[in-house]
Amino acid sequence: MTPGLPPGGPVPPGAGWPGDPATPATPVARAAADVARLAASSADAPELDARSSVCRACPRLVQWREEVARTRRAAYADQPYWGRPMPSFGPAGARVLLVGLAPAAHGGNRTGRIFTGDRSGDWLFAALHRAGLAALPTSTAAGDGQRMLGTRITAAVRCAPPANKPTPAERDTCRPWLVRELELLRPSLRCVVALGGYAWQALWPALAAAGQQLPVPRPAFGHGARVQLPGGGPLLLGCYHPSQQNTFTGRVTAEMLVDVLEAAARHAGIAVPAAG
Repeated sequence: MTPGLPPGGPVPPGAGWPGDPATPATPVARAAADVARLAASSADAPELDARSSVCRACPRLVQWREEVARTRRAAYADQPYWGRPMPSFGPAGARVLLVGLAPAAHGGNRTGRIFTGDRSGDWLFAALHRAGLAALPTSTAAGDGQRMLGTRITAAVRCAPPANKPTPAERDTCRPWLVRELELLRPSLRCVVALGGYAWQALWPALAAAGQQLPVPRPAFGHGARVQLPGGGPLLLGCYHPSQQNTFTGRVTAEMLVDVLEAAARHAGIAVPAAG
């Protein structure tokens, strides 16, 4: 157990969780209108991360993530759970942005870092490291030394949802956080990778709200789908989500993940390590 932290979550801002972007003074969104206002007025990525990490705008998601953090899975019964919305992970001037669906109940919702603490994250970070986008091949917990290299990871919905299925209203309420993130990244962003069909669909209205020109008709999602957004926008790449369902069945392999991430790195001008 982490010293000084309670065994059951959620962990309050300022309690000493490694990498917590918020403080007790961070303003809290309690309704969709608050999310829109606080996201739009975030001056930079750290402020956006802080505000999004204390959001309470969706009652069903708040109840679920906090109940999971209190009851915990038996394998993690002696560990504290983050139990809050998931801040993005990576530098504010990232050239590559990965967008997933939502945090896992006993993964990111436990560790406080997106795609960390479950099998999907194990696959993703191993591939990110091979592609030169992450400093380490593993991501086990906040404060483990992992760093993103020119890359940022976020989610369309920032709270762990029941059955991994947010409602359309929850997705829409959460969208302004992603919109503002895209706006703040615009000067540096060269490539966006959608991890799964849900992220692909969620990205289009967020991109439009962020002022990005879009192609018509909307391109379909697929693994390896490649769309150069007009008007000097970033390249959008589709990638199957590294969920256990996809990895166990072979729908997505380690090489398939690495291929897409290496394409993102090359397009963004990030050096891909030599194989070997």
